[in-house]
Amino acid sequence: MASGIFAVLDDIAMLMDDVVMMSKMATKKTAGILGDDLAVNAEKATGFVSSRELPVLWAITKGAFINKLIILPAVFLLNFFLPIVINYVLILGGFYLAYEGVEKIIHTFIKNKHKKQTESLPSEKNVDDEKKKIKSAITTDFILSIEIVIITLGTVLEEPLIIQVFTVSIVSILAVVGVYGLVALIVRLDDVGLLLILKAKGNKLLIYVGNGLVRLLPLIIRFLAIVGTIALILVSGGIFMHNIEIVHHIFPTSWYSLISEALAGLAGGLLAFIVISIGKVILKKLKFAR
Repeated sequence: MASGIFAVLDDIAMLMDDVVMMSKMATKKTAGILGDDLAVNAEKATGFVSSRELPVLWAITKGAFINKLIILPAVFLLNFFLPIVINYVLILGGFYLAYEGVEKIIHTFIKNKHKKQTESLPSEKNVDDEKKKIKSAITTDFILSIEIVIITLGTVLEEPLIIQVFTVSIVSILAVVGVYGLVALIVRLDDVGLLLILKAKGNKLLIYVGNGLVRLLPLIIRFLAIVGTIALILVSGGIFMHNIEIVHHIFPTSWYSLISEALAGLAGGLLAFIVISIGKVILKKLKFAR
């Protein structure tokens, strides 16, 4: 009996060793996407008043966990029964990410006629905007999560099913904890700075560091907004380059990969923006026609 228990424990230990090894490999392959995930979602999770930052971040984090619970079984089932569908899902997700990136770029260069009005929105409107931003962040996380899960699965396809399940699940959990843990640290930088100033008691070094952290947060948010937009374009462009054959002919792989991915992402985003804009106009006309 004792020898049987030790044999089972030995098998479990060997299994976990394999899972850890495969998880390390998968994490290296998804490192770029995890970086993009951090940039995109950090930008989306910031910009709220201090008292709402952590509640909003927690709402997005819960949504990210729910995303993984939906995506993991769905990807395993699709990979088993209809593996070709995974490519189409990735491509559709790529168009969504590209659309978001291009829309941000277009809105940056177009003057907003209602800018002054939005600066003094009533609290009820602010709540609606908060909900929209949370929903947008969760949706973007969903698309990026699909790519993370599929790439992770691709590294362990030759392994037994149990190793596949454990590896993909561990990487998915680490993605949520790591990304949103870092975002939580970023959004509280100004609070840390204020705390240092209050506790300084005349210490010039603490006051200097505290003021630096308070001033640093807006710069980080602006930087993340830019990096997040670039990340959306590059991630979507990468999806197009790897999953749409004709894109290789339009944007040769002999070019520097980032340039090819950026151009592919911008082209896909512009196409999606045009189609969605036309669709909105048609729906608006149909609504008024009624």
